[in-house]
Amino acid sequence: MKQKRKLAGLAVLICSVVATSCGSSSSSSSSTSGKSDAPTYLTTPAEGTSVTAPARNTVFPCGHLFTALSAGSAPWVVGNKVELSKVPPVPGNTKMKSVFHVTETATTRTFTGNGIPSTPVGTFPIPSNSDAYKYYAALPAQGYPNAAEIPIQPYDLNVTLSKNPVVNENPTCIPMLPMGITLTGATWHIEIAPDRSFKFYNPDAALPLDTCQGHPYMGQYHYHGYSWKCFPEALVGKPGTQSPLAGYAIDGFGIYGPRDASGKWITNAQLDECHGTTSKVWFNGKYQSIYHYVLNNEYPYSIGCFRGTPVQLPASMAGVNFGPAQQSSASDTTMPTMAGM
Repeated sequence: MKQKRKLAGLAVLICSVVATSCGSSSSSSSSTSGKSDAPTYLTTPAEGTSVTAPARNTVFPCGHLFTALSAGSAPWVVGNKVELSKVPPVPGNTKMKSVFHVTETATTRTFTGNGIPSTPVGTFPIPSNSDAYKYYAALPAQGYPNAAEIPIQPYDLNVTLSKNPVVNENPTCIPMLPMGITLTGATWHIEIAPDRSFKFYNPDAALPLDTCQGHPYMGQYHYHGYSWKCFPEALVGKPGTQSPLAGYAIDGFGIYGPRDASGKWITNAQLDECHGTTSKVWFNGKYQSIYHYVLNNEYPYSIGCFRGTPVQLPASMAGVNFGPAQQSSASDTTMPTMAGM
């Protein structure tokens, strides 16, 4: 019989309260948890960037409902950059009750919880007197008058991944909104968001996010863009050192911060079409050379497609399915309204 055991030390990390680690989205690099190498901008896709195949600097969702990204015209977008100091943040900096557990067998890793992160969250629904309100109020949202009215609500986070993922010969498209599980107890979502005209954008180039670079969709809080800005040091690491594991993609591979073994910032030019690379990192209790994804400040910031085989998420988490996961191809499908993703 398989013996499940809690990951040593992880419970202490997940249950810890990081009361002062979260800087504002409008802050400069010097105020983001004291990290001297924190970015001051994010790159964002150019008008017409294709999403129909795996490629650097883009995403590869399953389905054929849209084929390209729009650049957007938010005042904080200058050329191909999202200037973080210019983004009007969603107000609020509240710690909600986070429930999160990680258990293992010899071959699997299971995450359970309520979907609420251990990091602070903004005020959702967004106050109508905030600078961020008008950007969300302009977007539709299923079940709400507009995207500004979406609250943060607990949900059943329950995912089992392989501890020994395998790199497939060809990349796989992203079949649903959540792409990975953070060790703060929340998820990363695919970096797309539609407007009322069903044009699709980089969320960071279209919407203000909270101080930890997150917001809810269908009540489910998740991260975008510069998502690691509020993570505990144990998940972020120190400038000049290799970044540690911050979470797992739903294909089982690890997601790590932006610094390599020499402590240098990793750029998209060093990553493959899925925003990953193979190098030595700490994984499954040992230092080994293995494929993994990288968080950085260049679009798509975390995952562009999957090199392993993504699991099917339960209905309580998936929210929207783009279509069946297929390697280096996409299948025709329809997609409901997804504004505010």
